[in-house]
Amino acid sequence: MANAFKNVTIQGTLAADTDHAVGSAVASASITQTIIGMTVANVSSQVINISVKMFLSSTETYIVKDAPIPVGGSLVVVGGDQKVVLWHNSSSGNQIKIRSNVADSINVVMSYLESS
Repeated sequence: MANAFKNVTIQGTLAADTDHAVGSAVASASITQTIIGMTVANVSSQVINISVKMFLSSTETYIVKDAPIPVGGSLVVVGGDQKVVLWHNSSSGNQIKIRSNVADSINVVMSYLESS
């Protein structure tokens, strides 16, 4: 079984109130991913509210919903003792998506362990 630590980031132009996939962090039939850290930074000039969801096909489950992040602040969504495993059933895999109520307001760093 091969293991590799990886990071994905989000930055740049993001629409408000729209779900954005977090990089390549999506489970496949042969790879399991374990999120070991996820931090969201507010890079705007106002307080923002963010939501992070885990998707599987059309089913979505909130990890955090409408959490406020102050100007210049950040939120650790996953870290410490908490881990999130992305897995694949026979037809589709889990995926992480994020949204903010303010356009172009977040930077995201997510670290995960990929096992095959």
